[in-house]
Order: sequence, then C-alpha cells, then structure tokens
Amino acid sequence: MQSNWNGAFKCLAPEQLIERLAWLERPLVFTNGVFDLLHVGHVSCLEAARRQGNVLVVALNSDASAHDLGKPGERPCCTLHERAHVIAALSCVNWVTWFEEATPAALLQAVRPDVYVKGSDHAAEQLPETPLVRGWGGRVVTVPYLAGHSAAARRS
Repeated sequence: MQSNWNGAFKCLAPEQLIERLAWLERPLVFTNGVFDLLHVGHVSCLEAARRQGNVLVVALNSDASAHDLGKPGERPCCTLHERAHVIAALSCVNWVTWFEEATPAALLQAVRPDVYVKGSDHAAEQLPETPLVRGWGGRVVTVPYLAGHSAAARRS
C-alpha cells in the first residue's frame, strides 16, 4: 500500500511510522483491530481512545492477518487499502498503519505507546499485549463497548 494512496496521507507503512516516532507528540495512544465494515461501535471506541492522549495511531490487521482470526464468512469484506482509507478519514485518528502478524506485538514493541487501548469486550488482564506494554511503563486502557454494535451482531 502506498503511504499517500488517494490522499489518505495519514496512512503510513509500519517502517514509515517508526521513522516518525521521535516527532510525534506524547502521550501517544495505540489501538488495533480489523475495523471491517466500520460502524458506530468502532467510531465510539476510536474517539474514546483518542481522548487518552495527544496522538492516536490505529494499526489494522492486514487482509491475511484478519482472515486468520477466524471471523465468520469471507472476512475481511473490505481490503486493507479500503479499511485504512476509511479509518484515516476520521478526525480522531492521527495515523494509520498495519501489521501482518496475528497480534500487533512486534509493532507495539517498536512504537512503545504511552497508552494501549482496546474495547472493553477484551479484559485488560487477558490481553497478550498487556505485559509487553506495561514492561516499558505504558498503560493499558479498555474503553466502553457498545453492546449490539458489531458486524456479527448486525448479521444476526
């Protein structure tokens, strides 16, 4: 994916984001997910994440990574290119990047955010990323989850 694809100037390859880290204002907030078929629950989570600091980085699962999560149907419905462009259009998001692995652990280690945010449908103590983030003094925050606002809920 090109970093400046169709004007989505907030989309950066992981290595481009890492090169810019020294210039990003702190506290830096990081969240991740597939964000396929963007809905109000996603937007609410991203807005809450942004309120945790000065810069919000959103890392998207690549298409292969998202597919390997075992989501129902032929997922993701939208390509990484499309998902990145939509997330980048949100005013609460400063930067969008992606990762190929099953978890964002390697990217988290490189970025070392001050705050790692997930929706409260994930318990902070159960997240595999929690010890990693806390290892450099970062905080792990869960933000309220809007019940009934997921792609799975909408299909039922």
